Parts: sequence; structure tokens; C-alpha cells
Amino acid sequence: MNISLNWLKRYIDIDMSVDRISEILTDIGLEVEGVTKVESIKGGLEGIVVGHVVECRQHPNADKLSLTKVNIGSEDFIQVVCGAPNVAQGQNVLVATIGTTLYNKEGEPWKIKKGKIRGEVSEGMICAEDEVGIGNIHDGIMVLDESVAPGTLAKEYFNIEDDYVFDIGLTPNRSDATSHLGVAKDLAAYLKINEDWEGTIKDPDVSEFHVEIDKASLKVKIENVEACPRYTGISLSNIQIGSSPEWMQNLLKSIGVRPINNVVDITNFVLHELGQPLHAFDAAKIGGSEIRVKTLAKGTLFMCLDEQERKLHNQDLMICDGHDKPMCIAGVFGGLNSGVTDSTSNIFLESAHFNAGFIRRTSTKHLLRTDAAKIFEKGSDPNITKYALKRAALLLKKYAGATITSQIVDDYPVEIKPKEIHLKYAHVNRLIGTFLGKEEVHEILRSMDMEISPVDDENIIVRVPTNKADVLREVDVIEEILRIYGFNKVPIPSLLKAPLNFQNYPTKNQIKETIADYLAHNGFNEMMGMSLVESKHYSDVEKESFVQINNTSNVHLDVMRPDALISGLQSVAHNINHQQVNLRLFEYGRYYLGGESFKETEFLSLFVTGDAGISSWNNAEEGKSDFFTIKKWVTGILNRINLSGFQIAESENANFDYGQKFHRGPSVLVEFGKLKKSVCKKAEVSADVFYACFNLKPIIKGAAKAKLTSKPISKYPSTSRDLALVLEESVKFEQIVAITMKVEKKLITDISLFDIYKNAEHLGEGKKSYAIKFTFQDFVKTLKDKEIDKVMTQLINNFEQKLAAVIRS
Repeated sequence: MNISLNWLKRYIDIDMSVDRISEILTDIGLEVEGVTKVESIKGGLEGIVVGHVVECRQHPNADKLSLTKVNIGSEDFIQVVCGAPNVAQGQNVLVATIGTTLYNKEGEPWKIKKGKIRGEVSEGMICAEDEVGIGNIHDGIMVLDESVAPGTLAKEYFNIEDDYVFDIGLTPNRSDATSHLGVAKDLAAYLKINEDWEGTIKDPDVSEFHVEIDKASLKVKIENVEACPRYTGISLSNIQIGSSPEWMQNLLKSIGVRPINNVVDITNFVLHELGQPLHAFDAAKIGGSEIRVKTLAKGTLFMCLDEQERKLHNQDLMICDGHDKPMCIAGVFGGLNSGVTDSTSNIFLESAHFNAGFIRRTSTKHLLRTDAAKIFEKGSDPNITKYALKRAALLLKKYAGATITSQIVDDYPVEIKPKEIHLKYAHVNRLIGTFLGKEEVHEILRSMDMEISPVDDENIIVRVPTNKADVLREVDVIEEILRIYGFNKVPIPSLLKAPLNFQNYPTKNQIKETIADYLAHNGFNEMMGMSLVESKHYSDVEKESFVQINNTSNVHLDVMRPDALISGLQSVAHNINHQQVNLRLFEYGRYYLGGESFKETEFLSLFVTGDAGISSWNNAEEGKSDFFTIKKWVTGILNRINLSGFQIAESENANFDYGQKFHRGPSVLVEFGKLKKSVCKKAEVSADVFYACFNLKPIIKGAAKAKLTSKPISKYPSTSRDLALVLEESVKFEQIVAITMKVEKKLITDISLFDIYKNAEHLGEGKKSYAIKFTFQDFVKTLKDKEIDKVMTQLINNFEQKLAAVIRS
């Protein structure tokens, strides 16, 4: 929300720095996220002065240029070459001096420099309206009043004012601060309590409101009282559509609202002044001389102000005419065929209070985040509608020539009264953490226009104004007291007492951070996928166990993701479509399943595609990623968190062309492999994608129990032996490792597979050859060949017996 300082000063007299005001607003819960200096004219006319043309003659080298001498209030006159046809001696003109920045039609800056034009020196520029941003005329230079003294600053002549706009991050509970007057009242409450401020808030005066010609008003019928507790309106005639006053346009522009015409600008002004949205209907377009507030059948078409036809939902509250023809989506967006145009002369002005829930749902469903909707969905004040109407009617009378031609019609079936909340003094002091006297509590409450009735010595009844829609309980009132009293005034004790809580090391977050650091150091980028996906990616049988979502803003995203795969593939597709084809991505997240009971699973997923490594002049290309690339990162993660003692099996996941799983009994730690082309095609990915999904619960549990051990580097040399084994195709390298560790785990420090050879003619059908290197090392002595030979003999015997291996010589 944007709040203009100049606008704020219309209601409260404050003489303090912008920084101090920002600090106070933040202290009272209106957090200032930024402050912007704005000017009604871009550049603020800096460097532009009033000049008097002392001399004007024909340029000696150009027929269409004039050579002038100009008095700009300095000791010496300056010479300016001017191309305007209307420049003449004796005129007062605007002069952009050397160094001044001007802006072209596209808003791009350019600087005035001293130079020569057709051989004559020019020390500035005599300006036209459009060149300084105060008009659109370019036919000639501006000629000013003769009484203005040379050297007068242009910003003083045109009364250009600087303004500062506070960007306030307004929280949903602050329905009382959706306007400049609301912020001014909150600021005044703080100043009264904390800085002995004796000023008063200057509420806009509506005492002169009266009906000039009392004609029959339009009838109003609220058919959905729950959605519209109050509807107020008034008729005005003889409207003269034109521009709004300059001061109003400047205030609207300062907060980012584009001026349109006097009627629209006044409704926008009142909205941002009082926090009450208004809507003006062309009275001639209201059929049946009646307003009906109701919902219409689902699927009813409505042409909106932006010329888009929208299908209505059966919960969309509509403003209709007497023939049930929709004219406006209540509190959200106007209709194309009922609004004010340049030919409008009679209007019906609406000021209503709508149910916050109805407006929020409609605004969200149709993606219409208008200023009015943002106020209504926080909770507007039901008891300000008539006051806002009178304010707007008087402004329309003054600036649009309007005649007030009806009494205010007010349909208010059940009056909404201030909430009465029981407040205990003891609770105030207990929750705030310091002592506030009874009178101090009373003063703070009164500063916020809250009425007080005593109950007894320990309790009072507080009547909360209806503009504070979210103050519903005693604790809410205490929060209001603390806001104005000041969070920073609550003393911090010199001694803080806290229980000592011990956690087992490592914690879940530490394990996750360790894995994330490992992946990031190895070229992975973290991503975050959507928790909602489209059910079209899955079969009807699979959908039976999904968590269905009634997503009104995007009907396609209709289920909570049942796995980590599809949302991750969509990220892969997005990157590939942006020419990022070599990918290493990881994500921490959750997926969800329903059925008989809701189940939430926390996962870590990896996606790898493209080149396995980066090639450069001193690094040969590693080739494309493959199954062993993803396996390397999976095993690297488990090694990094010291997780071992798991079994390896083929993955039965139907999404893989081939894959593996690491598990401990029935508990699967991770599944990984190469995704099928058909699966990738669902996300419009044509590249080969390698995918791993860790189940974090057993991973965290196992890593937390893992013991980290260390040992010194051996000072004795290592040695290695190679062995070539002819094996059945079905034999896995892991089986060789398992047998080796059973035979000798102390002396063998490393086992590596350095070659795979397949040749049916040489080895036989269904055979393969593994070339394996065994590294030996002892930590207490130098190994002898006899000891190594003994171990190798045992290994060969075990490989022959258990794997039917044949030793290649």
C-alpha cells in the first residue's frame, strides 16, 4: 500500500523527518518497506529558471534560428540559439541552463550542454511546454507573465512540490489502516501517547451536504444480505465530465493511480482517503430504476470493464438492475456497459459494505486484484458508507458541477454495532510484560477511538470501532494497546532464564544441510517444485489414492503431487527450453497420498541430464550422463553422511528403463535410474533424464545413528593386484565387493572396476569380463608378497565357487 506524505498532511499536522515518520509507522505495525521521492513533474524542473529575453536577432548562418541574449538573474547575460518561431525581445521565458536534465517523450534523459549551433555559441535552451513536462504544446516556447523576476526558479513559479511515498507492507488484519485517514489516525494515536502531541485529526468536512432537488431515488433491494450487509447510494445529475483538479491528480499519481476524469478520480480519491470504495453507474443505463444485489446462475456471462467476458460463479455477488441484468461484480470490478463515459450526465453513486469472504473468493477466482477488492477482503467499515457518499457528492458538486438530486438511499437490514470486549487489567500487564497503569490503558484505548465502560476495579468493557474488523478478542485489544504503547518500550530483563534443551547430534536440519552443501559443491542447483500438479499425468487407477484439490484459481492444478517426479521434470523442461541442457538439480520437498488415511512423505530428489562434466582445453570431455552418473551422486550422498549397511536390488519402479534401489529390509532408502522416454514425454522433455528419489525419513534416521570414525594415514606403502574374471552377465560388481569384504576387510583398502569386456566369440554367449584392482595396505607393517598371495588365492577360490568365475590369464 502506498501512502503519500503530502496527502497524509491534509489530516494531521506533523513536522518531522521522513525517516522518523517511517520509524513510527513501522513501530505501530505499518511496516515501511521503502520510501520513494516523487515529483509532480519528472525532474522537478531542477536547473530551469525564468529568463528575460534582452535581445533577439536573426541567426547569421540560419534562416530559421534566432540568436538571443537572455537575463537569467546572473551578472552576465547568456547567449542562447533558439529555433522557436515565437521567440521575441522582451519576453519572459523558461531557460534550461547548462547541466540541466530534460526528458524526451519516451522518458529518456538527456543533458543540456554548452555548444555551438551553426557557428554560434549556445549556453542553454529556451523551452516549450512539452520539453519541461508541464504540457503537450510544441509549436513554440512558453511565454510567461512579465512581472516574474529573471532568475526565479521554475519549480517556485509553477509551485512544484516534492512528495514522499511510503510503501507499507499492510498485513491482512489491518482493516483500519487501508487509507490515508486511517494511517493518520494511527499515527496520531502514537504521537498522543508517546510524544505529548496535542494536535487533532482534520476529518473531511461534510457539513455542507444537502439535497438540492429531491427527486425519487432509485430503489435498492438486497437479495443476499449475508454477502451485502449494507448498501448505500445517491443520485447526482448535471455531471460535466472533465479533468479533475491538478492537486487531486498529483496526489493520485504519487501513489500510482492514473487520473482518468473527474468522476473516476473522485471515487478513487475517496477510496484512498477514507478506505471506502465507491462505484459510479451511468443512471441512464440502470434498467427498471432499481438496484438489485444478488448472485446469478453459474456460467452467466458478464462483459467487464477491461472488455473481457467472464463466466460467473454462483457465489459471485453482482450488482444488477431492475431486470436482473448484471452491471458490476460487487466490490471487485465494473461492467463495460454501465460505467461512466464522456457523455454521462446523471450518475448513481454506490457506497456499500460487502462480506470479506465473498469478495476474497470472487477476486481470487477471477484474478481481479483491484484496490477496492483489497480493501473489502480485509473488512471495510460498515458505518462509513454514508459519510463517504457525502464526501464524494460534495467533491462532485465542486469539481464536476453535479447537482445532488436524491436523498441517500440506505438499505441496512441489521445494524453492525461496535464489538464489546471484556478486558482485564491483569491480562494486559501479563501479556505485554511490563506494568501499565489503569489510566494509561484508558488513554491508549481512547487515542484509538475505543470507548470504555468500567465493570469493577479489575475489568472494563471496550467498544471496538467497526473499522477494526480483526479485533475480536481480549488478546487482540491487548495487541492494539501494545502497538501504540510501543514494542520498544517493553523492558528487556538483565537476566534471561531459559531451560537447557539438548538434541542428539546430528539433527535433521544438519543432515539436510550437509547433503545440500555436498551437492552444491559438485555443481548441483537447488530447485523448488509446485506442490500442486495436473492429474492428467497419471492413470485413473493411480488417481484413486491422490489428494484432490478444488483449485478455483487454476483448475488444471487439481491434485497434491503424489511423487517428486512430474514437478521435477517440469523444472527440467523449463531449463531445457531456456537453452540450459546440462543439468544437475536437486529438491527437498514433500509428496502426498490420500485414500483411507492421509500420508505425507518427505523426499530428496536428483535430476541429471546432458553432459556428465564440463569440457575445456585442459579437461577432456567426460561424455553424456548415464546410469552410473546418477549412481555416483547417490552413493556420494550416502558416503557423505556415513550411511552404510544397506542392500542393493533392482528397482521395480515402472518409470525407469532400468534402475536400482538401496534398502534396509522393507525400508527403501533411495531408488534411482534412467527414466523412460514415455515418462519424460509427459513433461515435454526429449533428452535422457536420470532420476533419484531419497526417502528422507529412513535416511535421516540412519544418518543420525551412524558413527563417524577416523584413523591415521598409514606410513607403510600400499600395493595392488589386478584380477580378470570371466562371469555370467547377471553377476553384479556389488557381489564381488561383498565376497571380497568377507574374505579380507582389514588389508584390502580399495576395490575398483577398471575395465569391462564383452565378446561372445572369445568369452562365450552371455559372458563378460571384469578387470578389478585390489589395493592392499597394512597400518602396522610393510606387507610381504606371501601375505598378499594368500589373500588373492582365497579370493580366487571364492569367486570360482560362488560366482562360477573363470580367471583370465
